[in-house]
Amino acid sequence: MFDKAKLMAKAFKLKKALESELTELEENGVLIKVSGDQKVKFLSINGAENKILVEVINKAMKKSQESAAKKMQDMGGLDGLF
Repeated sequence: MFDKAKLMAKAFKLKKALESELTELEENGVLIKVSGDQKVKFLSINGAENKILVEVINKAMKKSQESAAKKMQDMGGLDGLF
């Protein structure tokens, strides 16, 4: 049980570290900032911020991640890979 609590604490620390990382890319008038946990934090096109597009992209990413997690679970998860 102690190992599980230790592992959970480590996972939480990693999650927080990833959330604080920010990658920024500007190309062809588009500026995007993405956190290490794969969430779009900011998007602007030709200097105009687009919060609606950020929201829709993040919803699509979450839906995709949930679908992938379900498929992995249906296939037996990560058991036996390590």
